[in-house]
Amino acid sequence: MATTVLPCEGVLSLGGEDNDDGVYDDEELNEGEVNGNWTPQEKALHEARLKAKAKRRLRKSSSRDSARESLSEAVAGEPGSDPHSPKGKALQNHDRKSRTGKGRGLPKKGGAGGKGVWGAAGMVYEMEEPDSRDPNYDESAQGDTVYATVVPELEEGELEKTVNPIVQEYFEHGDTREVEMLLKELNLGPHKYEFSSLAVSLSLEGKASHRELTSRLLSDLVGKVLSESDVARAFDKMLKELPDLILDTPEAPQMLGQFIARAIADHALPMNFLNRYKGKVDCDHARAALDRASVLMTMKREMVRLDNVWGVGGGQRPVKHLIKEMNLLLKEYLVSGELLEAEHCLRDLEVPHFHHELVYEAVVMVLESNGETAIQLMVKLLQAFWKSGLITLDQMNRGFQRVYDELPEINLDVPRAHSIMEAFVDLCFQESVITKQLRDACPARGRKRFVSEGDGGVIKS
Repeated sequence: MATTVLPCEGVLSLGGEDNDDGVYDDEELNEGEVNGNWTPQEKALHEARLKAKAKRRLRKSSSRDSARESLSEAVAGEPGSDPHSPKGKALQNHDRKSRTGKGRGLPKKGGAGGKGVWGAAGMVYEMEEPDSRDPNYDESAQGDTVYATVVPELEEGELEKTVNPIVQEYFEHGDTREVEMLLKELNLGPHKYEFSSLAVSLSLEGKASHRELTSRLLSDLVGKVLSESDVARAFDKMLKELPDLILDTPEAPQMLGQFIARAIADHALPMNFLNRYKGKVDCDHARAALDRASVLMTMKREMVRLDNVWGVGGGQRPVKHLIKEMNLLLKEYLVSGELLEAEHCLRDLEVPHFHHELVYEAVVMVLESNGETAIQLMVKLLQAFWKSGLITLDQMNRGFQRVYDELPEINLDVPRAHSIMEAFVDLCFQESVITKQLRDACPARGRKRFVSEGDGGVIKS
């Protein structure tokens, strides 16, 4: 193939240019047009081919210009430049300009991309936290490592088994801080509200003092372990479960109403808790509980104090009041003779440290009574309390010892006190109510000495 230089255009022209259309050349097309043998479809096809041919010629000329410029730079470049050098070859073979005439001819990503490139010039990177999953992560270089204890969340079935011993133990010691500490060590999760419902349920089956302790516990835990919404959710659940609670505790609606009123007064429940249920309660038991709470909240402060809604229990009662209660208990027992009722009344007083007073009052009542009936009944009562463990050995000994110490004074009012005491003590020992040491400690009646030893039998005047 021969090459011809066109001076007017200044580019290399490749001879033997092929007809890209491959169908007509210019002379044939002109002859067909003169003869008028073209149909409209052929004429339109001819015009389209002419336009396509012109576009191809334009693209070829532009590529030839770019090749000529790169070759002229390589041949007639700077002095001393070698076209066969790596730089010259790079200019010839690694031209970054687009061969198709598309693109702006700029490097990718503005020169910020590519192998071994850290980014564009002047780019500032922020400090990133090290990723523990990074292969180059060095744990020792991150400073002191703090290990946190992960407590698994308690399941619903395990919650009751864990909480019940905590509440039962709290009923014994009454320390709310210890309960708070134990609850913080547990992960109750979404079942946190159930602690309140379990504590209230256990107190419903217990004593008045247990209910008082439960109200104090809820008041102390709100804001530390529990929230008002948790306590409200617990009481919502208990109102729905009242039909089942009544089976074990018939007075559950009234007690639950007192719990709600006390919790509102202690700010453990929101003030609008009762307003949520107005006209929305269908259960009769739940309505009775809410009515009880509403009545307690609307009563004047001079008439009732919600702090004492459960009464004064245990050792907080005055001593005179406890003595009066025990005297009444013994008198009712002497009339009815019911041991179970007497035991129930004594347990309700919740003063195990003061049971020696009952023993003292029982013995004094025997000394002041006439007949054997009181003696038999009191021995039977003390024997029942001793066997059930309601009265301990220490309390029994202290009660009898108090009577021994006051026997001379009692003898002034009851002349036969010594003989009755000896008979009563012997009977108690036979029934295993008192020990042998306590029986031997009973004071004997003083014998009046008419004849002095060594007087020769002379009676003193």
